[in-house]
Amino acid sequence: MVERLSAGPQSVSDLAAPFDMSLAGASKHIRVLESAGLVRREVRGRTHRCTLDAARLKHAKDWLARYEKFWNARLDALEALLSAEEGKTHD
Repeated sequence: MVERLSAGPQSVSDLAAPFDMSLAGASKHIRVLESAGLVRREVRGRTHRCTLDAARLKHAKDWLARYEKFWNARLDALEALLSAEEGKTHD
């Protein structure tokens, strides 16, 4: 849904269409995204239009970037360990 919203505002019906879910299920999912501050919903009559708040995603990206070096170093160490173990089993 977030990816679909990146193309522009969408109705709840439009967001639910490609997924095997009811409108009620889609609305619950959207409420979670709203509570996370990722989506804003505007109600006009019976139509609910949702808009992505991409600024919140930038905050998440910035937070993740702080830990990228740590994760890369740990994953590199794991890869080296697994390669060493694989080398032992083939000897």
